[in-house]
Amino acid sequence: MYLNINPDNPQRRLLEPVVEAMRQGAVICYPTDTVYGIGCDIYNQKAVKRIFQIKRRAADKPFSFMCADLKDVSTYCHISNLAYRIMRKCLPGPYTFVLPAMKIVPKIMMTRQKTVGIRVPDNAICRELVALLGNPVVTTSALLPGEEDFVSEPYMVEEKFAKLVDVIIDGGSVFPTPSTVVSLVGEEPEVLRPGKGVFPPLP
Repeated sequence: MYLNINPDNPQRRLLEPVVEAMRQGAVICYPTDTVYGIGCDIYNQKAVKRIFQIKRRAADKPFSFMCADLKDVSTYCHISNLAYRIMRKCLPGPYTFVLPAMKIVPKIMMTRQKTVGIRVPDNAICRELVALLGNPVVTTSALLPGEEDFVSEPYMVEEKFAKLVDVIIDGGSVFPTPSTVVSLVGEEPEVLRPGKGVFPPLP
């Protein structure tokens, strides 16, 4: 399935079949505010394992997942007062925050330290997908093993992933830069990977 979705005002009637497919175990490609990503329902373990296979990712290196908003994040992660203040300034935006996971998160999505990486992208398609699905969506860059150059155009995504995924969402061109990864597990925030997001956030 290949769908052209308006990135500014996503058509719900077009996203609803995607969400239903995800509930049945579909793996999708979609645009974010940083790169094109690969994802699925975090509660469909078979689909999550497919993404591990596509990415040839070790089982002890879980993927991040997307939430609809900061309130949604609090359902799946423990958020300190400091973490809340930081994320309120940054989200939605090009950040991945590492946080302690709640028990509601599937083990396949957690590190051994029981932490998770979460995103709330500044992308209407992403947030509408999560909202319609009713729970988070796996998010990892649409890069095949051994590749370093992120895809920026939907046709490039189709060329690479048409035979590997079930749905491709064409949300227009992106200017690919990875998200800034920040750990909010300790008493002080720690930048684990500089990226598109400015950190500390501007006042």
